[in-house]
Amino acid sequence: MTQPLNVREAIQLARQLASRELTATDVVSACLERIAEREGEVQAWEFLDPDHALAQARELDRGPVRGLLHGLPVGVKDLFDTADMPATYGSPIYAGHRPAADAASVALCREQGALMLGKTVTTEFATFTPGKTRNPHRLTQTPGGSSSGSAAAVADCMVPLAFASQTAASVIRPAAFCGIVGYKPSFGTIHRAGVKALSDCLDTVGFLARSIDDVALFAAAVQGERVLPDLSPAGAPRIAMCPTHEWPQADDDTRAAFARAEQVLARTGVLAAALPLPTPFSGLLQAQKEIMAFDLARSLAHERLRHPGRLSEGLGQLLRQGMEIDVDRHRANLHKAAAARAAADSLFGDADAVLAPSAIGEAPAREQTGDPVFGRVWTLLGLPCIHLPFATGRTGLPVGLQLVGRHGDDRALLRMAAWLLPRLKDG
Repeated sequence: MTQPLNVREAIQLARQLASRELTATDVVSACLERIAEREGEVQAWEFLDPDHALAQARELDRGPVRGLLHGLPVGVKDLFDTADMPATYGSPIYAGHRPAADAASVALCREQGALMLGKTVTTEFATFTPGKTRNPHRLTQTPGGSSSGSAAAVADCMVPLAFASQTAASVIRPAAFCGIVGYKPSFGTIHRAGVKALSDCLDTVGFLARSIDDVALFAAAVQGERVLPDLSPAGAPRIAMCPTHEWPQADDDTRAAFARAEQVLARTGVLAAALPLPTPFSGLLQAQKEIMAFDLARSLAHERLRHPGRLSEGLGQLLRQGMEIDVDRHRANLHKAAAARAAADSLFGDADAVLAPSAIGEAPAREQTGDPVFGRVWTLLGLPCIHLPFATGRTGLPVGLQLVGRHGDDRALLRMAAWLLPRLKDG
């Protein structure tokens, strides 16, 4: 039976679009049909204009093949500016706001021939107040935050690719809860111009898809590459298990996934020595929380001062906490983070990458977005991370782990992930 277009992987669609075996209109129409069928329940989209999407598709079909993403529909997290669609940043303060220009990553994506299908729901200023989106695997559960709409739309086959961003765990956690691949590149890899700023030393543009090949394609295109990335491994990697200092918070589902992964690595002969984080790294979780709160209170100064009544109670409290952190403490936290980043490469020992928890466990109820505890330290360190979905928890919802690599070794991390994920699934 022929696989529906909206279900196919982006890399397969990209080849068929480049050869003109498919048209962009075909692919967009299939995605719009899926959205029409499911959006009433999943509620992944903040803004969608089907006529505009189809007009973009027809224009692409009339012209030459533009790049790696030619004709591929992309969901854009509503934290990213778009010149042809509103950007509300998850807040009523910006209802109807129309940016003058695309975010850099969006513009670069268009340059490679991608079609921006619509804007996906984000939480309020990409923080912790849930949006309307539901987990497509179980509508009573959260899709995570803050890239909630993007993760749900990809998981439900409404779109093959979607932009995300991470300041604490907003790429990895939604990917974990929705059972898809989430890739947070090394800090500074993807230009952040035109993405609503939260923290200058934490914010990272990321990518969501349903396969390793797809996130690799997406990231390569946004970085300006013109050929499909080769993810063939140079050899079997050495991978260590790293439960992190936050391990006591992991529930039985994450612990079971961790044990299963350790058995797979041992059986395939690639398990490196366990990686316990040194004691000084135990303070990084609090440092990340304080740096994020300090920066949020200042990056959202206009909103905090001019529109306090239009902020949620939770965000208002977080901003007040951020204002209570004095400059000297903030400098000390930044110094601690810089020292840890400088030492991060040496942590790996003879391992090429480490496997660590992505989330506490299965997605909780959608009145919350889930605790970002297992993403915060890796974000602070600026290391590349990719969520690998390979298991289910006790109630049947997705569970997985994140693979973490050395700063700047993103292509190597993607190759290792492509080697590892099928082995974990076969378990």
